[in-house]
Amino acid sequence: MSTLDSITTGAQVGAILPLLTAIVQRPAWSAEVKKVVAVVLALVAGVATVAASGGWEQFQHGTLTFATITAVLAASQTTYDLVWKPSKVAPAIESVTSPKGSGQAG
Repeated sequence: MSTLDSITTGAQVGAILPLLTAIVQRPAWSAEVKKVVAVVLALVAGVATVAASGGWEQFQHGTLTFATITAVLAASQTTYDLVWKPSKVAPAIESVTSPKGSGQAG
């Protein structure tokens, strides 16, 4: 796998990741907690992308591994800020998938 392929694959995964992250996120969480969760999930998704695209031996190639993980993180944060948050898709997913407790309005 080339560096360009790694970056492309990472960007594709990262572009969709905010929608999956929204399933886990809760509207009541602070911005800091949401950011930590999003970054941790992006790092996990980056590692999974490296493993899925090149197998576990792919981790021997530090540049490709770093490029893929960085692409997932950058794409996830960028698409969230530019697409999913302004369109209200990600916040809607958060609301729909959040359990309705006694402290939340339904």
